[in-house]
Amino acid sequence: MKTQVAIIGGGPSGLLLSQLLYTRGIESIVLERKTKDYVLGRIRAGVLEQGMVSLMEEAGCADRLHEECFVHDGTFVAYGEKMFRIDFKELTGTPVIVYGQTEVTRDLYEAREKADGKIEFNVEDVVINNADTDAPYVTYTVDGLERRIDCDFVAGCDGFHGVSRRTIPADVLREYEKVYPFGWLGILSETPPVNHELIYSNSERGFALASMRNENLCRYYIQCSLADTEEDWSDEAFWDEFKKRIPAHQAEKLITGPSIEKSIAPLRSFVTEPMRWGRLFLCGDAAHIVPPTGAKGLNTAASDVHYLYNGLRDYYENGSSEGIDSYSEKALARVWKAERFSWWFSSLMHRYPDQTEFDLKMQVAELEYLSSNKAAQQAMAENYVGLPY
Repeated sequence: MKTQVAIIGGGPSGLLLSQLLYTRGIESIVLERKTKDYVLGRIRAGVLEQGMVSLMEEAGCADRLHEECFVHDGTFVAYGEKMFRIDFKELTGTPVIVYGQTEVTRDLYEAREKADGKIEFNVEDVVINNADTDAPYVTYTVDGLERRIDCDFVAGCDGFHGVSRRTIPADVLREYEKVYPFGWLGILSETPPVNHELIYSNSERGFALASMRNENLCRYYIQCSLADTEEDWSDEAFWDEFKKRIPAHQAEKLITGPSIEKSIAPLRSFVTEPMRWGRLFLCGDAAHIVPPTGAKGLNTAASDVHYLYNGLRDYYENGSSEGIDSYSEKALARVWKAERFSWWFSSLMHRYPDQTEFDLKMQVAELEYLSSNKAAQQAMAENYVGLPY
């Protein structure tokens, strides 16, 4: 087979890139190691920056998003029994959109299928060849049969454990990482939200987050030990602990119910430099990971897609390589700012095992400063709604 862009990974970033390229008449083939049902079964965040929404609009995939999403003009931050609101609309003029990543992925699959886009599932043994030449190609197997795609470029959208980053020689890559000493235990429940906007809560028992997917589907999280397993937490134990970590006036309103999904996610900050090697480009989790605090994971992947899509578009439409040549530099400049925000917000809201009494006092002081200072709130709001591309 032959195509212009081979895309490794059939998650939202790979599908979005493929659909955007399609709108400009640029051919692509998407390779996914799992099934479509498996990809759609993954539970992920659902807070979208306006940049991501604009890309979905440009891809022609935003109709259902606009019909079903929640528009959030702010978010709540709590500590102890105190709670204050960061007003995104007032401070930046821009809201965020709450729409589940699973639904984003579903919309993109539907668009690619409607356009007869080529997606290969259950691929194994993917090897990216000759990425440092003008004639890259990808080999893989499906059902034991070997296949090959010759292409102009390869986009690695295959996540942290994918083959794309490992294709770049070790003496070229530089990796930066921070592993956090806790995880997030999250449950999905068919219950109404405790609040019309998200609540991020710092308590003496650890962090908690009240989020939602729609009017009767909520996602709640608590900070937990990395030694914990899902089996250690019954629904009753989760709800009891969650109530203790949010202000009492919110806990009183909480409607609980059986979990329909429960999982524990470790937290890490990770960045790879560079994000390009020859004709191979890394996108999203293949190049960087952020803690979920502040919901930057999918949104940083979207900004990568923005830079790569426009670089490829300029290459094919105008014969210019300027966009693809500057891809890594532009993407990383924004990624590091998102990393900084997620690191800062995580440091502010969680309890760390080595925190001293002084450290805890500093957390409270910063939260009180944030609650009362407009400039501090504006800086947070600008980062939360998304820095410009």
